Amino acid sequence: MIIAIDGPAGAGKSTIAKKLAAELGFKYLDSGAMYRALALKALEKGVNQEDEERLVNLLESCSIEFQPQAENPTPRLIVNGEDVSEKIRSPRVNNIVSQVSKHKKVREKLVAAQREMASKANLVAEGRDIGSVVFPKADLKIYLTASLVERARRRLTDLNNQGHRYSLDEVKKQLAARDKYDSRRQNSPLVCPSDAKKIDTTGKTIEEVTEEIRGLIKVAL
Repeated sequence: MIIAIDGPAGAGKSTIAKKLAAELGFKYLDSGAMYRALALKALEKGVNQEDEERLVNLLESCSIEFQPQAENPTPRLIVNGEDVSEKIRSPRVNNIVSQVSKHKKVREKLVAAQREMASKANLVAEGRDIGSVVFPKADLKIYLTASLVERARRRLTDLNNQGHRYSLDEVKKQLAARDKYDSRRQNSPLVCPSDAKKIDTTGKTIEEVTEEIRGLIKVAL
């Protein structure tokens, strides 16, 4: 079974997807982490985010692996033997990941890797094109959204917990810019699939949203 969860940054995709995967005993796939891994390597190697060919070559030299943790639903992201789980969440990576992920050849290679993962296990996958492109025949498609202010507050909390200091207005502007960029890009734009169940998480707790999706899973099964 494949459960596809899409939506903009800060809508709650990661938290909800990890919780559901743990409850169901499914594998968890964070597709965005794979693009972040490439963005991180591009920064480290000095590869311009607009240079598609060099990015593809860099990707081909990378071994990307999700490593499960016994007591934590979030797998570690291992790239070429290094745990980069924290590094990929840095503001520097945030600033270029949309540009890195816009390239058609990059997306083709990572989509193929994501589909390979799904061929081996039941999966809860989250991202921006999971239900529309990666798994168009997913058993259940969810699109999570929330108000810009709500999403900015959540992201600000995450950044503060990582030791970064931004204002709410700064984060709102960053999210609004990324929403616009991701929804207008030529390759695999952020969209709500026509057959997805749309859930607005504004003002809702994690448990409330999870319970709503549990009901949808029962119907899908």
